[in-house]
Amino acid sequence: MRCLLFACLLLGSFPSFALDRFQVEGYPLRNGLQLLLKPGAERGHVAIRLVVGVGIDDFSCAEKELPHLLEHLLFSGVDASGEGGLEERMQALGGEWNAFTSNADTTFVIEAPAKNQRKVLDLLLALLTQTRFDDNAISAAKQVVEREDGGHYSHLQRWLDRQDLGHTASNQLAVELGLKCSERAQVGQLTREQLEKVREDWYAPNNMTLIVVGDLDRLLPAYLDRTYGALKPIVPTDHPALPQIQASAAHERNLTLGFVGGGAKLHWLVPEPVLEDQHDETFDLLKDYLDWALYRQLRLAHGLSYGPWAEREVFGGVGFMSLNADLERDDVDEALKVLDELKAGLLKDGLNAQTFNRLKQAAIARQAWAVQGNSALADYYWSAIGDYEDGRFADPARELQGVTLEEANKAMRELLMQPGYVRIEKPLLSDDQLLWAIAGVLGLLVLGLVGWRIHRSR
Repeated sequence: MRCLLFACLLLGSFPSFALDRFQVEGYPLRNGLQLLLKPGAERGHVAIRLVVGVGIDDFSCAEKELPHLLEHLLFSGVDASGEGGLEERMQALGGEWNAFTSNADTTFVIEAPAKNQRKVLDLLLALLTQTRFDDNAISAAKQVVEREDGGHYSHLQRWLDRQDLGHTASNQLAVELGLKCSERAQVGQLTREQLEKVREDWYAPNNMTLIVVGDLDRLLPAYLDRTYGALKPIVPTDHPALPQIQASAAHERNLTLGFVGGGAKLHWLVPEPVLEDQHDETFDLLKDYLDWALYRQLRLAHGLSYGPWAEREVFGGVGFMSLNADLERDDVDEALKVLDELKAGLLKDGLNAQTFNRLKQAAIARQAWAVQGNSALADYYWSAIGDYEDGRFADPARELQGVTLEEANKAMRELLMQPGYVRIEKPLLSDDQLLWAIAGVLGLLVLGLVGWRIHRSR
């Protein structure tokens, strides 16, 4: 009760509280549901995010679509009016909603008028507790999920995946290293019992975080305690360990991407070494530096690629840094040489202090305008839940400011000293090769026709 009264006082406190986006009133209900409530600057609007701690990584390769399928199924209706009736009720409240399933979580996203925030939350609660699964709804949800994943998974697509021809460079490397399933997960074999089991094991208040940002109702804390606080907690299900590198992969491979064309993509991918402190901030700054270095060398100095880029990705429990470039097919070897020279120069001389400090200050400056509005703020809290402690989110600008040139150089050398993995994506044939192949076939036809006529004349 004291937490509830404290929340009510904070919701009615002075406006300066709302301006500090890192200070957020958060507290758990008695059933374990974590609440994050933040008054926003935009009047008449609330952004709601319900984050459920279950995602694709919590299931085996054959069952990875279970949380995604359940997400869609929960929108199939709470009464006889079905899916259409549910959507009509949200429209009548002036709100919009959607849901997303990621590797780590399933999140329901709602934008609504502030005056109807409790009614919208009522509808969300009904979706969670009153949706009943039937065969027709499950079949319809399976069709939607299949279309979202690229349509029917044909025998040809499955064969291409098995032959290492159906994935992009980073995904293919993850498959080779045992970090990602080799084939696309299917929904056809998933059953109602499995879906009910997922809801029973994961959709519980002590595995959820409810984020509400905007023009908050003064009675919202009491309402949430009365309604969402009545949900029954469960014994939490343990998340399986994220996969680590389990196999070796070739240092360099060519991947076929398309049938004919004059372009190619070069990727050099390296597992990120684990740093004890400020891992993400250090590698974010290092990514910015490498992004600029690629631009300087591959575009400005050598004119090989219009928009080379550096990228960070995570597969299973392993993070990767990649250096990438769009190239002409004939420029791949020269680009590889430039990339080797770039790596050698960085390992020898280290990061340029002036460039590093300029990019660091630019990254810090971006934080001032990176999150604008209730919706962006709610999304930010959703993405940074792991950084929330004692009523505050970590300040990215302060974390970035704490990364020194020495720490960045150490991380850079640990990264670039690895051989990494080179993956070159290009079509099966170049334009010239296709023309020569066509000319060869026509030549053979002409020779065959001439031989046939000579044979007839004899």
